[in-house]
Amino acid sequence: MRITHLLLGILVTVIWGSNFSVIEVGLRDLDPFLLTGLRFTFTALPLVFFLRRPRDVPIGVLAAYGILFGVGLWWVVNLAMAKGLSPGLSSLVLQFSAFFTVVLSAIFLKERIGVAQYVGMLLAGSGLALVIGFTRGATTSLGIALVLFAAFSWSTCNLIVKRHKPADMLAFVVWSSVFSAPALFLLTWVQHGTAPFLGLLDGITLRAGGSVLFQAYVTTVFGYKVWNDLMKTYPAAQVAPLSLIVPASGIATSYLVFDERFGMAVWAGIIAMLAGVAVFVLGAHIRRREQVAA
Repeated sequence: MRITHLLLGILVTVIWGSNFSVIEVGLRDLDPFLLTGLRFTFTALPLVFFLRRPRDVPIGVLAAYGILFGVGLWWVVNLAMAKGLSPGLSSLVLQFSAFFTVVLSAIFLKERIGVAQYVGMLLAGSGLALVIGFTRGATTSLGIALVLFAAFSWSTCNLIVKRHKPADMLAFVVWSSVFSAPALFLLTWVQHGTAPFLGLLDGITLRAGGSVLFQAYVTTVFGYKVWNDLMKTYPAAQVAPLSLIVPASGIATSYLVFDERFGMAVWAGIIAMLAGVAVFVLGAHIRRREQVAA
């Protein structure tokens, strides 16, 4: 991977880690359904009026990506956090998308998985089991299950990008959000009726507005434009493991902003999960060097 692309990938993953604390700030004033809907409304607006719809991607695929990304990924993450899962743990568990992405790419795109990558996945899975076993509260277990589902949704989104390789990634992210926002507002209405919409003006505080705009323009428009460009350019085994940085950034930000702390057993699980992703990265790097040498 080119050094400029690598540095951009690192910057994005640092931003994504801090984004979980930004979400937590927004959830203090806004309904999780509505917060997610507003995020994707501003991701689409006003850029949708200045960017042409991607013609190299079927509109059905664009819609499927938008709904998976908006509902399957971020609505589910916001719901998990509203149910009590902390920003740090949310950022950590979501990184299982790295493993799901590589497995799905192996199944559908015939990309190979090395022995070290299997070892990394096993180690990370053991760490997740420790976190679940030693974290108190049924709401946390439910939250982890929800975020694992969100991780799988993100992996499916990655697969769509790798399969269709949109030429204009910014337009792809913006136009897919046109399909995300209505689905999210519909879910809000089905779940809570008109109350969240009627209370919107009271809920939009300065911190809630800042949370929405950061999620829309920094995390989504900039972050996923860069990430999806990397996903369509490089093999999944090179890109997906960069997400190792997300939980480090997420846990550090959550500690600084919310004083989030973990017990020793949970820390053991966190370290095992991070080590698993590190083995995953190292294994992919070694295998690529061996292939080049051969």
